[in-house]
Amino acid sequence: MTQQKEEMTLTEHLSELRKRLIYVLSIFILGLVAGFLVADPVYQYLTKAETAQGFVLHAFSFWDGIGIYMKIAGLFSLVITLPFTVFQLWKFVSPGLRPRERKATLKYVPYVFLLFLIGLAFSYYVVFPMALSFTSSITEKMGLVETYGMKQYFSFLFGIVLPVSLLFELPLIIMFLTGLRILNPIRLRKMRRVAYFVLIFIAVVVTPPDFISDFLVMIPLLLLYEISVFLSGFVYRKQLAADAEAESRYIRAEDKQSAV
Repeated sequence: MTQQKEEMTLTEHLSELRKRLIYVLSIFILGLVAGFLVADPVYQYLTKAETAQGFVLHAFSFWDGIGIYMKIAGLFSLVITLPFTVFQLWKFVSPGLRPRERKATLKYVPYVFLLFLIGLAFSYYVVFPMALSFTSSITEKMGLVETYGMKQYFSFLFGIVLPVSLLFELPLIIMFLTGLRILNPIRLRKMRRVAYFVLIFIAVVVTPPDFISDFLVMIPLLLLYEISVFLSGFVYRKQLAADAEAESRYIRAEDKQSAV
């Protein structure tokens, strides 16, 4: 009987997960449709920006134009879908949380959108121009003529912008996982060396191979991790205080029962 009950519970969990994934996929598809409506204005803005001046972009296949529109639509849909995905994740795990934890983790969801936009702005206006300037200077020193396809230009752009934007979600992810009691500041401090190595590696990969560019990207990423540790400690202390209060109430209730 117990095994049957566990199997039913597992089936219910899988059914619930499938329902959440369908919701996310539906919003992503709607976001793609909306993304196609804004793809042309975004494309015009990106190609008229200062970073794109001096480049004559070419189409080397019949699908290059629609491919760029699809990438823009996909990025737009990701921005819209990301907070909704986090909300669906919260809905999936919330039945296993205490009411206090459920309320505490829910408030992180709106900030997913804000942090992604901040990361998007930083990566496009700071990291991308540095990377583009460096690669162009190397090409010029080699005496090569810069003849780029629009596909290559936008692949280079999105290959830098998207990873850096997602990294800006790190503090929120750490707080969310701390709220779920999966992480805590003690564990994060022990992981600091490994985390620093990973973040420095990412900074070196997404930027030109010169110290200044690496440094300008590396410092914000390391600060993001330290902010994450600080915020995790804030959430963790509130959890300890709540646990202590709950334990105190339980002891008082036990004492009253004993007195009776």
